[in-house]
Amino acid sequence: MGEWKTQISLRVPQDFRREFEAFAEKDRRKPSTLGCILMEWAFAQLKIAGSTERLLKYQLGKRKENQQQ
Repeated sequence: MGEWKTQISLRVPQDFRREFEAFAEKDRRKPSTLGCILMEWAFAQLKIAGSTERLLKYQLGKRKENQQQ
């Protein structure tokens, strides 16, 4: 029948919210769906890193196998 979901609330700057909603629309998703996807991904990364300090030290970048192409 599907997974039960629950609501959470976050306080974010208005500019961030507008940009997030615009990105969700461009990606053809509802903001709540995009938020859920990102929260699940970010939490998985946080569990791997072990702490927010360690997580925030990492930079987004190309993987080595992509750089060689």
